[in-house]
Amino acid sequence: MGLITPEIGLLFWMFVTFGIVFFILAKFAWKPIMKSLSEREDSIAEALDKAEEAKKQMANLKADNEKLLAQARSEREAILREAKEMKESIIAQAKSSADTEGKKMIASAKENIEREKSAAIADLKNQVAAYSIEIAEKLIRKKLESNKEQDELVNKAINDFHLN
Repeated sequence: MGLITPEIGLLFWMFVTFGIVFFILAKFAWKPIMKSLSEREDSIAEALDKAEEAKKQMANLKADNEKLLAQARSEREAILREAKEMKESIIAQAKSSADTEGKKMIASAKENIEREKSAAIADLKNQVAAYSIEIAEKLIRKKLESNKEQDELVNKAINDFHLN
């Protein structure tokens, strides 16, 4: 029961021991403990500041990445738009070229047809002239005295003409 109801001597020696321990702790341990606590507090505050700074840098990097992505998307769209315009230009150019080439071919074919037609007409005229001369020659060679003989000769020449 001595611990529950301490005596005066025990209390005195407990206070003296507490005072000595307190004095030793205050003299030798209190400053280093407080210093280490202060250093720890400073390092924690510094770590929090660095974490906050890192968080801000991450936000900045994220914003920069978003800007770069937006810029890359706009460049991609511009390139696609330019490619589409180039494709349409090439198609229009090809159509125009094909149209021009087709018109040239049609014009050339028309010229050939006209040339052949002119040549055929000239040949026909030459043949008609040759037949006319031949008929006239036959008529002149025969000295015809009557119209009946002339008619018979003309009919015969016409029949010969159809046979050739």
